[in-house]
Amino acid sequence: MSEKKTLSSGLDRRELLTGTAAGLAALAITIPAGKASAADYPARPITVVVMYGAGGGTDTIMRKLAEEMGKAKGWKINVINKPGAVGGVATKYVHGKVADGYTILGGANYNKFVRVMGHVDYVPWNDWVFFQAANAIASWSVPTDSPFKTFADVVEAARANPGKVSISTSGTGGLWHELALIVGSFAGINLKYVPYKGGKAATLAGLQGEVDIAGGGLNEHIDLIRAGKLRNLQQTGTEDITLANGTVMPTVGGLIPDIKPFLPVGATYNFIMRRDTPTEVLEAVKEAFVAAANSEGFQDMVKAKFFQTDIRTGEAADKRAAQLETITVDTFNKFADQIGTKVKSAAELGLPAPAEFEAWWPPKDYKRRI
Repeated sequence: MSEKKTLSSGLDRRELLTGTAAGLAALAITIPAGKASAADYPARPITVVVMYGAGGGTDTIMRKLAEEMGKAKGWKINVINKPGAVGGVATKYVHGKVADGYTILGGANYNKFVRVMGHVDYVPWNDWVFFQAANAIASWSVPTDSPFKTFADVVEAARANPGKVSISTSGTGGLWHELALIVGSFAGINLKYVPYKGGKAATLAGLQGEVDIAGGGLNEHIDLIRAGKLRNLQQTGTEDITLANGTVMPTVGGLIPDIKPFLPVGATYNFIMRRDTPTEVLEAVKEAFVAAANSEGFQDMVKAKFFQTDIRTGEAADKRAAQLETITVDTFNKFADQIGTKVKSAAELGLPAPAEFEAWWPPKDYKRRI
């Protein structure tokens, strides 16, 4: 985590999907009349609109980035939360604002769910510019007095009682729901997925016994695990994690060998801006964002919460947005009965199958923005 990332950094070697990004010319745009001069940016406070509730992983990352950007540039940045529709509420709100850089979407996973679930029609690589700061791995945890002592206990109970063992998620169709479906599929079990508004609420639901298992990110569980209030059953990193007190948090790869080649899997955290924002503003935000992501304060938080620094901008970020959306389309159509609503098909969205992604990228309508 001490390695410094550069602007427009390439894809990480640990990704599920890899490839070589093709360089394309930047798209020139005309600033509509009435907008403030980009040279004066920012002339007033910036607002980051977080698509999930307060206290979860996305909120934690966005607030820390805003704080460090403010320190680095002397900017005033406010952070507000607008959860709902797996990011759809915040997405529509930000898209409805003037594209002047004063309203930024604070998101996770390149906002890959909203188009697949039909909440919006915006195409990631045509309508948005993404800046990625970090990743997080998934976690299943239970209260320390739970009858489930191990992941194997959950598997045994779920096989005996299909659809009865419950797990919290940060929202139906959200990332922790998607990853729980994938882990459950590899384990050969069917769980009851209970949605909450964000990772913090999902974690508290598990702690308070509203559900059998707290689903979410390890970053959301770790403080309660260290305090002896939650016990980790599995995490989606590549190796077991041992805490200073000797507590072992097992990788799911050691419990389900077939899933090991796909690890690590988890969340990504992004600033997301309208693509028609003036180039000078996008460049200013990119510079401040990368400085914040590399700052000592942000890095300390990343290490303490078991996030992983992974900075991407430019085409590397655009490509990752398309990759993740492709994976989600494929997963949600396989588990359509668990999503609770009709999901779009890859054909409807103009996306390839995951195995065909490298040959498909970049799509004909793609133009690099910055």
